[in-house]
This record gives sequence, C-alpha cells and structure tokens, in this order.
Amino acid sequence: MPTVQQLFDLSGRVAIVTGGGTHLGRAMAETLSELGAAVYIASRRGDLCQQVAAELRARPLPLPAPSPGGRGTVRRLDVTGLACDATNEAQVNALVRRVVDDRGRIDVMVANAGGGRPSSYPPDGKLSEFMETIEVNMVSTYLCAQAAAREMVSTKRGSIIALGSIAATLGTDKRIYGKGFTRSGPHYMAAKGGVLMLTRALACEWGEHGITVNCISPGQVPKPGVVVPEQVEQFRQMNPLLRTGTPEDLKGAVALLASDAGRWITGQNIVVDGGWSAW
Repeated sequence: MPTVQQLFDLSGRVAIVTGGGTHLGRAMAETLSELGAAVYIASRRGDLCQQVAAELRARPLPLPAPSPGGRGTVRRLDVTGLACDATNEAQVNALVRRVVDDRGRIDVMVANAGGGRPSSYPPDGKLSEFMETIEVNMVSTYLCAQAAAREMVSTKRGSIIALGSIAATLGTDKRIYGKGFTRSGPHYMAAKGGVLMLTRALACEWGEHGITVNCISPGQVPKPGVVVPEQVEQFRQMNPLLRTGTPEDLKGAVALLASDAGRWITGQNIVVDGGWSAW
C-alpha cells in the first residue's frame, strides 16, 4: 500500500495551469511544481507567465531528508511560462501540443483561466457582456479539457480540474453589498454554473479512459487592488471562520485532485469557501 507521501507525489508528471500567472492560478501552479510536476503556466500575458516561471525556478525548495545524492538539500521547481488565449481553440491546441512535444505527455490540466468584470444587470444588461463572460469562463474550460483529454486517452490516465465558484450554486444576497462593492452578475453565475455541469458531464464521458474531471469552487478570495477594504471586512464578518480566503487555501484541493490521492474522485465539486455556503 502506498504511503500518503507517495500518493501526493507528482514527480515525473506534467501539468498545465491556464491563468497561472496571478492569484489563484499562481498558487495552484506553485503547488503542483512543489509536488514534483513539470508545470506550464499560460495566459494571454505570456510575458507575465515567463516572469512568474522565472521567479518560481529561482526559489529553492528544501528536499526531505535524507535526499537522494547525499549532498543536495534543495531542488529547483520546473516551471515554464507561455502565452495562450484560452478562448482560442487553435492556441489551446497549440499549447497542449507544445507541452506534449516537450515532455511526451500531459497528466494534469487546470482550466483556471476565467473571471468577470463589473457590468450591467437585467433589464439593462448587454448581450455582449453576457456572451463574453460565457466565453471567458465556460468555453475556455471546455477547450482546455478537450485538448488535454485527447492526449490523456492514449495514456489511460489524467486529471482535469476546472475552476468554478460558489456563485455557480448560490444566489446573490444584495443586502450585503454596499455602495462601491462589487458582486457577481447573472452572466458570471450562469457561466460558472455551466462549468460545474460541464465538469459532471465530462467526468461521465471520459471516466472509462481513466480520466478524472473535477471542479474547485472558491469562496471569497479577494484579489488585492480589486476589492475595497470595507468589502473585505464585510466578507470576513459574514464567514463562519471569520476570515476571507487566500490563494494558498486552494493548495490542498488542487494537490488532492491532481494526484493519486484523488484518483477515485471524479465528477465532484469541492467547495473551498470557509463555510460561506454552510449558512
């Protein structure tokens, strides 16, 4: 029977994290590389991804004692930054092809690219805003999952991890959003709801090929400079744990789903929200 350390070990495996240059994506890319995987981070901002990859490669990671080789006490993370628009099918396919050409395989796809921006609400909402949000979140997830699965089918194993949100399953309580506060619009909620159902559908379709497909749904993880301090404090008070989330709070979930520790978990939505949805 493998040990817990062996179950979580990703040595020799290859992962892609879209939107991996900032915030949640960076934390998840860091996690996979710390566990031993060769990680490719990609976003529209290829320059940022290359910068982040260089920063992670420069950070020495202590090895467990005793380490192989005797003298070496640290190792360097294997991280590569690339440019890719996750809503562009040709670019997504080229990204996966590049990784397979480099490493001969892909084991983990974290379809993290997504997001939303403040926009109008019905009845004044614009169709263009709605469609853009669907494309950035749900279409990008589908394209990344599809491209990765084509390669995973041949190896009969692989983990696809989508990024959802508590907005996929909960309505918005407008009473807790004051003037100047940001909140998820119906377009974003619909898009993340679609990501959640896409996860379940693909898990059922691809399970016979040894591919797991799961979703991580974060709660309130304020991004610096985006959410005003007053709103962060409101979120803190509304959370059972009396704090908001940090990108590091997602490390455990992505480690579980990407590794053999989670090999019998598929079609699931892991909510990481500090208990927000438990009220």
